[in-house]
Amino acid sequence: MNLPPGLVEFSGRTERGKGARTPLRAFLHTETGSAVVLLAATFAALAWANAAPSGYTSFWQTRVSVQAASHVAALSLRDLVNSGLMALFFFVVGLEARREFDIGELRERKRLALPLAAGVSGMLVPIGIYLAFNAGRPSVHGWGAAMSTDTAFALGMLATLGRRMPSGLRVFILTIAVVDDLLALAVIATAYTSRIAVAPLLSALAVFAAVLLAHALGARGGLLYGLLAVAAWGALAESGVDPVVIGLAMGLLTYARPASRSELERASGLFRLFREQPTPELARSVRAGLASAVSPNERMQRLFHPWASYAIVPLFALANAGIQVDSSLVERAVASPITLGVFFGYVLGKPLGILGAAAVATGLSRGRVRPPAGWGAVAAGGTLAGVGFTVSLLIATRAFHGDQLDLAKAGVLGAVAVSFVLAWAVNGVIGLLPHKVRLRARLGRAESIVDLAVGVDPARDHVRGPLSAAVTVVEYGDYECRYCGLAEPVIRDLLGGFDDVRYVWRHLPLTDVHVHAQLAAEAAEAAARQDRYWQMHDLLLAHQGALRPADLTAYAGAIGLDVERFESDLGARTGSTHVAEDVETADLSGVAGTPTFFVNGRRHHGPYDIDSLSAAVRAARERAAVTSPGARLWRVPGRA
Repeated sequence: MNLPPGLVEFSGRTERGKGARTPLRAFLHTETGSAVVLLAATFAALAWANAAPSGYTSFWQTRVSVQAASHVAALSLRDLVNSGLMALFFFVVGLEARREFDIGELRERKRLALPLAAGVSGMLVPIGIYLAFNAGRPSVHGWGAAMSTDTAFALGMLATLGRRMPSGLRVFILTIAVVDDLLALAVIATAYTSRIAVAPLLSALAVFAAVLLAHALGARGGLLYGLLAVAAWGALAESGVDPVVIGLAMGLLTYARPASRSELERASGLFRLFREQPTPELARSVRAGLASAVSPNERMQRLFHPWASYAIVPLFALANAGIQVDSSLVERAVASPITLGVFFGYVLGKPLGILGAAAVATGLSRGRVRPPAGWGAVAAGGTLAGVGFTVSLLIATRAFHGDQLDLAKAGVLGAVAVSFVLAWAVNGVIGLLPHKVRLRARLGRAESIVDLAVGVDPARDHVRGPLSAAVTVVEYGDYECRYCGLAEPVIRDLLGGFDDVRYVWRHLPLTDVHVHAQLAAEAAEAAARQDRYWQMHDLLLAHQGALRPADLTAYAGAIGLDVERFESDLGARTGSTHVAEDVETADLSGVAGTPTFFVNGRRHHGPYDIDSLSAAVRAARERAAVTSPGARLWRVPGRA
């Protein structure tokens, strides 16, 4: 992502290596842009199909032969997109689901139950509505076209509602979409597979067993997994089972994890060796060391997510969304059980299923299980879940042909437009509510997930600002890190702009890249023993290029310390225990570099300029006002 010039310097970070950070907002940023491209591709398909209907149909029915050794597969261009390239799209969906499950908001397993229930209910209710319209008709077998939310469209449209919607809603909708995709692919593999060849299916299962074995043995070769996935795809295609399922399965197997300290320090050590002796062999070692410090999940997302979002899904829309729109189609559609079943299944069934499941779960648990957002936000998200496009069209092309297929497509496209309008209407109604009611409708009362592993303890931590502040900003920093120096005036502006914010500095000296950082941190702790911590802190950040022992002694004299006592404490390393404890809390919280900020226990991703941090503080303050009015929210559960 290209940041405005003024934000570039406030987005840097010094690291012991590149930690595994794939924040959901980066995923959503790509989905937002791809939703625009997807919409353009849909309009292009409609324009093409209406301007040259025979040319549109004949082009996508063009046969393509793919040969591997003695095996030859002949597919139409449309089938190549639907069964081939879409496997990569589902691979990316599986990657993001696994990331959320491993290190995202779903790492707390109790948070998985509600979106799972909402996802299943959000499929069953639309199916019931479709069956009600088509009971006793031959078209009843097309029920699968009315059940699955489109991930790209839903998340892209959710982003257009602005930052007013909480981030928890995005994870909620993403999880529902993944549940939809999992069940929809199972439906495709069973209900919409006309024939199954047992021998190729067993071959596919054997190849996937090899994938599981390689995964269990810790094999890391991307080429190995890629070849096995292609082999499994080919076997599934020959068996008659839709091969896109292998994409989702491979994505869900690709683990995500933060980089360990040993991996980061090894990468730094390799880089230092390369600087001393820049040989091709060491260059390869450095590349391998840096790559191993980043989780496979992040590497695959960075490689494939833009391709899936900006190329594959729009190409799918171009190949499948084209229908001739005329008065005859409209007349047939408004009276067609297929169109009405699909349309109302999405527009009514999706929000009713999701809201109903959330309400039942909250009631049965007596409030212990709640949606991650307010009921107004969940209602808006439920209407957006009525956007069924990619998987819906995928199933429709297998369930229907000819005129029936056009009627199903009309229902899908109509639901996309109406669901978006309804979401905007719900959001507009929320905006008209009184301030406190509006906050509750958007944010709800669900307990927020905490990323900061060890809570703030005013008796131990260094705190700047009112002790009873509703919002606490914690920074893990290094006195020799230039980015921490750039962030210091931002923190001052932040504290000056809010009277209910307090700031905590925790030490994370990156000794493998900053040789004076540990000594500077211990000097700050030695000053704290004479109640001059913040004075020393300010001087250290103001003079990051002068942190040798003589410089530290001069600073001690400048702020009025007993210099002899200071030198004694520094020599005895009395502050090393405090620094080591801070470093341990950083490791427990998954902090890989400096500066890293936490706002009320939630990790702050992205730039740390005054606007970005102020927005994070305001969001935390609103959440605090809704979840615990008047409470002191700075205390994070954990070891102090």
